[in-house]
Amino acid sequence: MANQTETILRSLLDWIDTGRLNPGDEIEEAALVQQFGVSRTPVREALMQIEATGLVKRLPRKGAVVFKPTLAEFLAILEVHAKLEGQAAGLAARRLSPSGAAALEAVTTACESHSATLGDAEPDGYYQLNLRFHGTVAEAAGNPFLLDLIKTNARKLMAYYRVRYRYAGSIAASARDHRVIADLIMARDSEAAEAAMRQHVQFDQVTAMDLLAVLG
Repeated sequence: MANQTETILRSLLDWIDTGRLNPGDEIEEAALVQQFGVSRTPVREALMQIEATGLVKRLPRKGAVVFKPTLAEFLAILEVHAKLEGQAAGLAARRLSPSGAAALEAVTTACESHSATLGDAEPDGYYQLNLRFHGTVAEAAGNPFLLDLIKTNARKLMAYYRVRYRYAGSIAASARDHRVIADLIMARDSEAAEAAMRQHVQFDQVTAMDLLAVLG
C-alpha cells in the first residue's frame, strides 16, 4: 500500500512539474484508481499528502484541484520563493564544490546556447533548462531542507514560469541573468549572488497579473 501511494504521489508531482496538470485542474479519484489499477485508499492517501504541501486544494462540489493562486497569494508565494532561491545562491557561493561548479557552468552554457541558437523558439525546452539551472544552484547550497522548501514553493509557480518564456525576449533575459548569477557564485560573492538571484525570480505585479490571466 505504501509503495502504491508513493507511486501515485510521484506521478502527480511529475504531472505538475511537466504541465500535464495545471493550476485549477481537477484531479479525479476514479480516474487515478483506473489508471494505476489500485483501490481508492492509496489514491486518497497520496492526495492527502500532496494536499498537505499546499499543491492541491479541496473545493466544495469539485473535489481535489491543483492549487490556483489569487494575485495576492501569487505575490506572497513569490516573495517567499525569491528569498529561498536567493538564500540558496548565497550558500552555493560559499559551499560550491568542483563538481558543483562544473555542473553549474554546463547548465549555464546550455541556457546561453539555447538563447543564441533558438531565440524565442522552443520555450518549453528552455523551461526545462531553467529548472536544471535552479536545481543545480539549490543542490550546490548543500542544505537538503532548503532544497525541499524550494521545490515545494516552485511547484506552486511552475506553470506561470513556463508561460513566461513564451513572451518575446524572456529567454534571452533569463539566460543573461543565469550567467551573472553563475559567475557571482563561482567568484564566491555570496551577498551579490543572493541579491541577483532574488531579483531574477521576482515578477512585478503587472507581469503577475498577465500570467494569471493567461492561465485563468
